[in-house]
Amino acid sequence: MWNLQARSGVDQHLIVWLVRYGAPIIFLAQLLGIFGLPIPDEMLLTLAGALVRRGTLPGMPIITSAIAGCLAGITVSFVLGRKVGLPTLRRRLHVHEETLNRANVWFCRFGRWLLAFGYFIPGVRHVTALAAGSTAMSYSTFAIYAYSGGILWSIVFVSLGYYAGEHWRQMVETPRGHLLLMAVIAAAAGMVYAALQAISARRA
Repeated sequence: MWNLQARSGVDQHLIVWLVRYGAPIIFLAQLLGIFGLPIPDEMLLTLAGALVRRGTLPGMPIITSAIAGCLAGITVSFVLGRKVGLPTLRRRLHVHEETLNRANVWFCRFGRWLLAFGYFIPGVRHVTALAAGSTAMSYSTFAIYAYSGGILWSIVFVSLGYYAGEHWRQMVETPRGHLLLMAVIAAAAGMVYAALQAISARRA
């Protein structure tokens, strides 16, 4: 097997699961990761990108399953927030109160933009859609911003893994990798921001 710098048993298991199940495991991980389950989302997507570069996994199904799983999870979260309500969900899902309060404060301050870029903030993306669903925000507004952010987040990490290749671990662990990640996110976020601004102006 190609050396992907699998320095731990967790790395080895991730490689085995991805090689064996491919796109379905990516979809499931993205779907469940939105709910705050302890799934290493970014690491999994980065590794998947490295395996795509190696030729072990097909590129388009991986990207499609990553985006589809992310959007499905965020949509379910929004519907739960709308139908059940945030206080009830906090009790039933055992969401940490501090995390919920932080997400609420950020959501009140940044609103729809948090839906687009909150994926990159650990602990926030798990409750942002729940918070949005519990407000009067329309589904169409939610979809425009949350889906744009989900697509951006999925593509960024798969692409970084593809770029890093066998050095995928360094991409998610080293300061240099973090700097590159931030640069890519900033560039992609700028393009998404401009597109969303244009959409908002057209709808106004």
